[in-house]
Amino acid sequence: MNTTVRVVLADDERMVRTALRVILDAEPDLEVVGEAATGAEAVSVVRELRPDVVLMDVRMPEIDGIRATEQILGSLDAPPRIVVVTTFENDSYVYDALVAGAAGFLLKRAAAEDLVQAVRLVARSDSLLFPSAVRALAAEYASRQASPLPPWAARLTDREAEVLRLMAAGLTNAEIAGRLRVGTATAKTHVAAVLAKTCTRDRTQAVIAAYESGFIAPGRPGRS
Repeated sequence: MNTTVRVVLADDERMVRTALRVILDAEPDLEVVGEAATGAEAVSVVRELRPDVVLMDVRMPEIDGIRATEQILGSLDAPPRIVVVTTFENDSYVYDALVAGAAGFLLKRAAAEDLVQAVRLVARSDSLLFPSAVRALAAEYASRQASPLPPWAARLTDREAEVLRLMAAGLTNAEIAGRLRVGTATAKTHVAAVLAKTCTRDRTQAVIAAYESGFIAPGRPGRS
C-alpha cells in the first residue's frame, strides 16, 4: 500500500512556495497540504495539519525558522521531519537549525529531482546530510570541548563508535552495512544503539552531538 507524504511549505516568498508546490504536487506520492509565510504561521499550520515533512526557510518574519523548528519539535508528541531550505550552505543559521532539531538542509538552488528525493529521504527517516558542509559548519560555529568527552562516548562499543563516524561521513544504512560487511538489519540495529546512547532523535542530531562534543573532529570525520 502506497503512503502519500504530506508536506507543509514555510517560506515568506510566495513565488518560492508556489515553485515548491508545483514540483512536489507533480509526484504521485507527495502532497503539499499547507503553506506558511511566517515562522509563527508555520508553527500554527503544522500543529493543525500534522504533516510528515516541513520545508522550512530559516529567515522569516515574526519568528525565524530556527525558533519555529524548536517550537514545533517541542510541542508535538510525533513531530514532522523538518528540512531547512537555505540559500547558503555555510550560513550559521543552518547549523543553528540542525542543533535545534532539523533533520537536514537543502539549498534553494537544488534541482527539482534533488528536492523530491530529499523529501522522500527524510520522510522515511533516512539521512539528509552533506558531510563536507556539516564539517565546515561544525568547525566554525560549534562550541566543542576537546576533553573530557561526554559520558555517552564511553558507553559506545568500538563498532558503534565506528558506525557513528560512518554516519558523520554521510553513509546510509545500506552503505554502512557494506562497509562493515554485515546485513542491513544489523547496521540499522547499530544505528539505533548509537541514537539511544547519544540520546538523540535521529541521525542528524547524533552527528551534531559527535561534532559538538569533540568526539569527531570536523576536519577528520573518519576518526575521533
